[in-house]
Amino acid sequence: MAKTHAEEQDRQQYGVLLYYKYTEIPDLNDLVAFYECNCNSLGLLGRVRLSPQGVNVTVGGKLSLLEKHIAAVMSNILFEGTDFKLATCDHPLNDKVAKECGFTSLSIRVVKDLVTLSSQPMLKSPEISNAGTHLSAVDFHSALQSAGKLLEKESPADTEGLVLLDARNLYETRIGKFHAPNVETLDPGIRQYSDLSSWIDDNSEQLKGKCVLMYCTGGIRCEMASAYIRSKGAGFEHVFQLFGGIQRYLEQFPDGGFFKGKNFVFDHRISVGSSDASVISTCLLCGSAFDDYSSRCRCTHCRMLVLVCGSCRQKEKPLYVCELCQKHGKGVGSVPSIENGETQAGSSEELKTVFSDTELSRQVPWSHDNQPRRKIKILCLHGFRQNASSFKGRTASLAKKLKTFVELVFVDAPHELPYIYQPCFTESHGDCTSPSFERTQPPPSENCKKKYGWLVAPDFNGRSEADWKIADCPFDPLQYQQQTDGFEASLAYLKTVFSQEGPFDGILGFSQGAAMVAALVSAQKGRLTGIYDLVRDFAAKDKYF
Repeated sequence: MAKTHAEEQDRQQYGVLLYYKYTEIPDLNDLVAFYECNCNSLGLLGRVRLSPQGVNVTVGGKLSLLEKHIAAVMSNILFEGTDFKLATCDHPLNDKVAKECGFTSLSIRVVKDLVTLSSQPMLKSPEISNAGTHLSAVDFHSALQSAGKLLEKESPADTEGLVLLDARNLYETRIGKFHAPNVETLDPGIRQYSDLSSWIDDNSEQLKGKCVLMYCTGGIRCEMASAYIRSKGAGFEHVFQLFGGIQRYLEQFPDGGFFKGKNFVFDHRISVGSSDASVISTCLLCGSAFDDYSSRCRCTHCRMLVLVCGSCRQKEKPLYVCELCQKHGKGVGSVPSIENGETQAGSSEELKTVFSDTELSRQVPWSHDNQPRRKIKILCLHGFRQNASSFKGRTASLAKKLKTFVELVFVDAPHELPYIYQPCFTESHGDCTSPSFERTQPPPSENCKKKYGWLVAPDFNGRSEADWKIADCPFDPLQYQQQTDGFEASLAYLKTVFSQEGPFDGILGFSQGAAMVAALVSAQKGRLTGIYDLVRDFAAKDKYF
């Protein structure tokens, strides 16, 4: 009985599960429903990201329940060959860290890309099928040990040797990285993963003609980055990546092998080390050996994590400037302060947008001694046929980066729009007046969130009693030219928002919401003449419909 009891205790241990899978998802709605049902029933917390190209999951819970989740996922043929990384750990003890890492709730979201390779919207993501060759932890170790000789059989004789490329962010590489004798190591020193493609573009000569050996935490970032390198063509064909990432390597080599320091992880564990307890990083301020991010200190300017030891945190003011911001000439002196009611700043960057006769705050949330006073409060206006919830979801990454000093407030526009769906067209006659189509059933309205607009067509009469209406014609990219009414109602509505939820330090608008912001600025400056022309011109540039 004692053994059985011990086994039961082991199965109640807490754990963290990480896995990803690039595969074509035929029905995202079905997969979302599966994760919502399965994770909620098992009490799992963490992040689930779904896209048409696959899934990326980091969840925590009791080990026995995580194993049940794995079994359920494996029953779906889509996940054949998935590498499930399950690690035993303590329950989250630091609520601040657990909340920041998303381990106090379950977040399931559909995204465009599982990882964002670039912040440039015009840059097309590479084909993931063109990703680099996977190397097991043992083969990866052997390649470093023999300075690339293991790869010679797969590489032409004219390659110039091996180069090791870290695909992670600077705050991760600070505390742990690979180091092998006679192997050139490249650390891009990037603030976020979306900066990596630009670094690759700027440093492509260091990669061309070489065997590129890449690694990251669990492997998913290398998939996209290696495909991007290989997409550059001749001279960039020989790219290899550590399968399972640093986590699988440390499991294979508990003493650390060629990996020195700790592996930064994106959950409440913060970092995972080997049996070698050596510290390779230092405190930002005093330079003493230090590698603990549990205090969650961040750069005053860019909000990137920085390492500040306990002694320095007690002695110094909570204003830190990371290496990257220092490199670009930013310092504590560039943080705005208030003197005699006027804003003073060491840089030209403004923190606020002021409207003369609305309830927008003039007080920047920094006091004269550079101590935090309050968060900047920004009102956010969504686009046409959207809502506050969808805009909040789309800006979640931005909000997370700014949450220490910015509060984003989202509101729905005042004009509720009817649900519209397109029938299944079978023939086109070149205009919108005589299409031939099959009558199809609209989607169930109970699964749809209400949609709103700030500006509407002159003949708009509000949402009708019917749940759905058929679109008058196929999508018209010039329909924004007809959205000229509703400004006065939206302006009156926003004044109510200002009075009830203000004061605000500024307004952020997207698409039609941005047109509304432009109209507000013009109105506050007393230029109401031609306001609709302004809105139409702004909308035309953005093509928000």
